[in-house]
Amino acid sequence: YRQFYQFGIEAVGLDDPFLDAEVISIAYRGFASLGLQNFELQITSLGDEESRGKHRVEFLKFLSNLDLDDETAERVKKNPLRIFDDKRSEIQAKLKAAPIIFDFLTSESASKFEALKSALTALDIPFVVNPRMVRGLDYYTGTAFEFVHKGLGAQASIGGGGRYDGLMKTLGGQDLSGIGFGLGIDRIILALESEGLIDNSNENSRLGDGYLDLFIIPIGDAAKLRAISLIEKVREVGFVADMGFGDRALKGAMKAADKLNARHVLVLGDAELQSGQGRLKRMSDGIEESITLDSLVATLKNAI
Repeated sequence: YRQFYQFGIEAVGLDDPFLDAEVISIAYRGFASLGLQNFELQITSLGDEESRGKHRVEFLKFLSNLDLDDETAERVKKNPLRIFDDKRSEIQAKLKAAPIIFDFLTSESASKFEALKSALTALDIPFVVNPRMVRGLDYYTGTAFEFVHKGLGAQASIGGGGRYDGLMKTLGGQDLSGIGFGLGIDRIILALESEGLIDNSNENSRLGDGYLDLFIIPIGDAAKLRAISLIEKVREVGFVADMGFGDRALKGAMKAADKLNARHVLVLGDAELQSGQGRLKRMSDGIEESITLDSLVATLKNAI
């Protein structure tokens, strides 16, 4: 049983290595925008069905000549490539001579992989080719990639993905191509901590501490429109913010803000919209401060 948080994107309907590069670039730029530096992009090609079929035959022949323990041999029967996940030094030593998928790529698969590498180079995205990469799910085809952080030890992956052509048809849907990724939020936070970019030991840390910097309670549709605009501005500068939706009464909305560990609450009604002013309540001690709505971001910067 494992519980974790992740987010990602999917691009469906096209089989194009330049689309693969764009998807990878979104993840790469995301990590870079967080300030992460100590990570590496690893890429590979798992080939098409013909490529994988030829490789599987030769790989199974290779494995049959190895003296594997019963548990490893049983695991190999389900998915031979998962043996590359084995961290034991004696197993890794035996696998150094194993045939790799690149030796069996069809001309089309090889051409697509070369196009992917050229596109990543054009985007100034550094990468390492890892022919022995194994993704955690077995439906990947063609492009596969993983982001590895050098400060996380054995559990170094902070995200990855790949192309999954044919998966939708297998599940009973249309025969559509697709590529996507999943990035591990928990792992990313650990990576940020390892590089000193955040400090969760600090009670004022806003990332990963379960707190909201601001919760806005709008009363009426006009207030909701203004609240959405204010929330956007607050988030743009890095604060964690949310607002109440629906037609919950003020008392219920305040309870929701407290349950969400909001540090500050701003109530917006007709009077606040007309005056352009509001009262920002600090939830830790109940102190309220009169502010102009246009100064909300600056006020939060001074308060947090």
